[in-house]
Amino acid sequence: MKIVGIFGAHQASGLTKQMLNALWSGIPHDIETTTIDLNQLVIQPDIPGQANPVLDEIERTLKESDIWVIAAPTYWGGLSGEMKHFFDCIRPRIVRFDHRGGMHPGQYRDKHYVTLTNCYASKWTNLTDGITNATFNQVDKVMTTAGLHKSGEVVLTDTWELTKLPDKKATQLKNLGQKLSQLQRKDDETMKRYLLLFAVVAIMTLITMGIQALISWVFHWQAGFWGNYIAFVCIFFAMLSISLHLLTVSLHARK
Repeated sequence: MKIVGIFGAHQASGLTKQMLNALWSGIPHDIETTTIDLNQLVIQPDIPGQANPVLDEIERTLKESDIWVIAAPTYWGGLSGEMKHFFDCIRPRIVRFDHRGGMHPGQYRDKHYVTLTNCYASKWTNLTDGITNATFNQVDKVMTTAGLHKSGEVVLTDTWELTKLPDKKATQLKNLGQKLSQLQRKDDETMKRYLLLFAVVAIMTLITMGIQALISWVFHWQAGFWGNYIAFVCIFFAMLSISLHLLTVSLHARK
């Protein structure tokens, strides 16, 4: 197994790098780790007819690695510029384009990724406002489009004037590193996703029918077919939207 860290932050020894190093400390010595420091490279997009040795070397490293660790701070409520520039330049190499320009998983399908980020916002502000959600969402969009599977994410808050990674967070990252070393490569999870979707729809249907029955019992409301149908659709989609929100946006690490 080989794990690559993709580091995109301004400070070579700042908190983002400390987070990455803490994760490395949990990786056994028999597993190879390497770091791509985006600040040390001049990364440019591919131009037809011109060689691009920097992206060629990065591509080779990504191919050899089973797990990618994306380490980038959250600036202005979003992904750091270094990492965003890297994603923009590497895009044609990590996804496959169809004849309409749609993007599909390419040669990196079924690898794994982890996201590490940090922000100045306090723990409570991040809990309520989700300051780092945009960073996680951006990374998730790129990685899942390329066919990778998420294996974890860690966020560090309250970083204003903080120079040393807190011991508690260092331990969390070390434990994550230990788990990554035991990770098994996943195959396509299409069937699992269909089963999960079926379960969500089945549960939402049951809840909706229960709410309808409760309303009819409390208010002695007797509606015809179309009345019951309209009520069912409204309640069902309200419950479904809440469930999808909780399963996506609200499940990102916030503290």
